[in-house]
Amino acid sequence: MNFLRRRLSDSSFVANLPNGYMTDLQRPDSSTSSPASPAMERRHPQPLAASFSSPGSSLFSSFSSAMKPTSQAPSGLMEPPGPSTPVIQRPRILLVIDDAHTDWAKYFHGKKVNGDIEIRVEQAEFSELNLAAYVTGGCMVDMQVMRNGTKVARSFKPDFLLVRQHAHSMALGEDYRSLVIGLQYGGLPAVNSLYSVYNFCSKPWVFSQLIKIFHSLGPEKFPLVEQTFFPNHKPMLTVPHFPVVVKLGHAHAGMGKIKVENQRDYQDITSVVAMAKTYATTEAFIDSKYDIRIQKIGSNYKAYMRTSISGNWKANTGSAMLEQVAMTERYRLWVDSCSEMFGGLDICAVKAVHSKDGRDYIIEVMDSSMPLIGEHVEEDRQLMADLVVSKMSQLLVPGGTVSSPLRPWAPQTKSAKSPGPQPGQPQPRPSPQGGPRQAQSPQPPRSGSPSQQRLSPQGQQPLSPQSGSPQQQRSPGSPQLSRAPSGSSPNQAPLTSQPRPPVQGRGTSQHSEESKKPTPPQPHLNKSQSLTNSLSTSDTSQRGTPNEDEAKAETIRNLRKSFASLFSD
Repeated sequence: MNFLRRRLSDSSFVANLPNGYMTDLQRPDSSTSSPASPAMERRHPQPLAASFSSPGSSLFSSFSSAMKPTSQAPSGLMEPPGPSTPVIQRPRILLVIDDAHTDWAKYFHGKKVNGDIEIRVEQAEFSELNLAAYVTGGCMVDMQVMRNGTKVARSFKPDFLLVRQHAHSMALGEDYRSLVIGLQYGGLPAVNSLYSVYNFCSKPWVFSQLIKIFHSLGPEKFPLVEQTFFPNHKPMLTVPHFPVVVKLGHAHAGMGKIKVENQRDYQDITSVVAMAKTYATTEAFIDSKYDIRIQKIGSNYKAYMRTSISGNWKANTGSAMLEQVAMTERYRLWVDSCSEMFGGLDICAVKAVHSKDGRDYIIEVMDSSMPLIGEHVEEDRQLMADLVVSKMSQLLVPGGTVSSPLRPWAPQTKSAKSPGPQPGQPQPRPSPQGGPRQAQSPQPPRSGSPSQQRLSPQGQQPLSPQSGSPQQQRSPGSPQLSRAPSGSSPNQAPLTSQPRPPVQGRGTSQHSEESKKPTPPQPHLNKSQSLTNSLSTSDTSQRGTPNEDEAKAETIRNLRKSFASLFSD
């Protein structure tokens, strides 16, 4: 013992002891005079156990210390994350197809998509563009323009399009419908839509839409001028009344229109149509007092009256006096009806002629390529810019994807109706043979209700129980079976149709009392229906649980009654 005390007093020996090792000889309250016995050492086994488990305890203590801040931190007082780096959205590229006389960049200066995305304007004419369109890559446009005597060429991928130029003009020999097809191929949203721009490349095609509106609203609300279409010169033999106006092909600004006074001049124009190898239209000449133009830009309406000063029968040729007039409900109906064609026109205008006898005649409708007139040209351009920014904010999501406004082939989901009754729904009682089926008031199903007869959709012949239909009815006292899912075996009941075994007690006795009640006879059933009903109920009763002996007995009794009623005659 003295040796042990000397060793404990040695500092080097104590330093080599395992962590946590302590005996009663080292405790301050221990008496040095009382000898240490083995019994006292056995009273304090903790230091020895701690010495052997020191590596594991150190690992556990480090793990618990790491978990302490999480367990002690109250919910809701978590440390907020650091400031995230703001994501800079790339500018959206707007391609404006118009001539160089109008600088569209100044009308979009300071405007942003969704309030935070810049807009970069690229402007060119159809003749200065070329492109390549891809299924997944969109549309890549090549542009070669002359700016201040310098040829500028660059390629870019536009996000939106504003069309302010005609894509087809036979008078100028310009046909850029292939570019319109390429832009539509690349899925580029536009104002107006490229679908409508392509449809406006033929004036008789647009006039056919006016004919539909004419038949829908009637001649009083939509007075359309009478017009005749000829695909070529061959059917152009004569017209009922003169003078007439002959329009050749697809042209703008009063070009390709001839006033014919008599039959001799009409035959000469027919030969011109043959040389042009195009279609032509004829319409009655209207001695006009003035022209009317109603334009719509978004939700802004304006009406103008144009009177010829030079005396030309075409008011848009030569000198004319332009005056803005009041917007009436009649004019609003005209332009609103025309703005619905070809999936919707955001920018359009209706041209009409007011004759000297006080009648109006609608002669034409124009799209976003219409020329702006009057003293509010700057205001109209600003309205177009605001409309384009609004459309870009709607169609261009922040992620850069384009949600197409035209989805003609969107699948329509229809709920499939099963021919049979659904589980839990009341079923109508069968009608007598040859009589009409009468609707019965719905009754809630209960466990002891009698089985019902299954009929075919015509209500004449019962279905066979061996057909495997999941709509078989239950027998009296047996658990109700729900419809089996598609693809399952006809003799295999679904999991939801397996009832739990009855619990011994008051519920079991009540169920047995209900099963002992006599089954009321089926109304208006013949012998074959009763037999089929009994066979179906006996077949269905075999699917019940083995604990329901009373239900099986009741089924046998019903079967005997059915055979007795079958041979009673």
